[in-house]
Amino acid sequence: KDHEYISVTGPTGTVGITPYAQEQLGDIVFVELPEVGKKLKQGDEAAVVESVKAASEIYSPVSGTVTEVNQNLSGEPGLINSAPDTDGWIFRIAIDDPAELDGLMDANAYAELTA
Repeated sequence: KDHEYISVTGPTGTVGITPYAQEQLGDIVFVELPEVGKKLKQGDEAAVVESVKAASEIYSPVSGTVTEVNQNLSGEPGLINSAPDTDGWIFRIAIDDPAELDGLMDANAYAELTA
């Protein structure tokens, strides 16, 4: 419901903002990435995305440790606008408790929320 997505492969999740969220924000001009190794609890602020309209916090959808950040966003934050669910991912996280995924919305529930 905070407009982040998580795509899970094995024990790792890739986190970014949804296409809907990037449309609402407008042109993204800066991304403050989390530090690799940072421990996050579900719901913690992980990153900040700044657009021409506003700054928006990005929250971690699950608890875990940041394993990788998308360094491409430092030089090209607009990747979030052009490809939010592929090249515009923000960080990867080693998931501590896979059961937390069960409490998240699936794509259909999110589509209803944003309709």
